Amino acid sequence: MLVFSSVRMGVNPEINALATLILGVVGIVGFIAWYLMARAEKQRVRDIQRARQG
Repeated sequence: MLVFSSVRMGVNPEINALATLILGVVGIVGFIAWYLMARAEKQRVRDIQRARQG
């Protein structure tokens, strides 16, 4: 149903596919950035704990 209303409004399926790809790429880049930041934070916490012990 949504596809038919989009066709009437003039948005072609290629635009929808491109938007989906862009959202997917942005999501993947966001996940990679989150993962790298979380890994760096864990390393920082480990370094602080080692500095306190040693």
